[in-house]
Amino acid sequence: MKLYYAPGACSLAPHIVAREAGLPVTLEKVDLSKHRTETGEDFRAINPKGYVPTITMKDGSLLTEAAAIIQYLADQQPGAGLAPAAGTTERYRLIEWLTFISSEIHKGFGPLWNPATPDSVKASTKDRLASRFAYLDGILAKQPFLMGETFTIADAYLFTVVNWTNIHKVDISSFEHLSAFQARVAARPKVREALAAEGLLKQAA
Repeated sequence: MKLYYAPGACSLAPHIVAREAGLPVTLEKVDLSKHRTETGEDFRAINPKGYVPTITMKDGSLLTEAAAIIQYLADQQPGAGLAPAAGTTERYRLIEWLTFISSEIHKGFGPLWNPATPDSVKASTKDRLASRFAYLDGILAKQPFLMGETFTIADAYLFTVVNWTNIHKVDISSFEHLSAFQARVAARPKVREALAAEGLLKQAA
């Protein structure tokens, strides 16, 4: 399998999941500003959506979207315990978390990436994110991970997007349980491997 990624982008989530699952994945870095891969390919010819992550599956076809890819990876190695079995109530709870992270946190950062976004919009965006962080903080006050005692793909995804607060100078120190979660996940050996491979260890510290 090959994972097309950009350092620190949402592609970090499947990168972490692949390492946690012990799956061999070849990394192909993408310059999103130029739409070129590190081997010189036109990334838009590979994924017309133009963004990462993209992964080649066992049959050679491509899969996109972080939430789909991390479920695919978890299902390749069910013994790793990164996702409940398909069809169980717990699996739907996991999908519930993935949907929340995707729509409320991942996309919630959207306006902050655009340098043309007015300051007033950036401020309201940070306020909305803070309300979501408060909700997560309450959940993580009761348990170490989103699904309870066990690290899952949802935690890899949440860690990845909340880590963007470092880029956008969003202070989450008041959310002590969410902050502790970020530190807890960052300390995992396989997560550190992924961060190191992408040159992100200092950023995540």
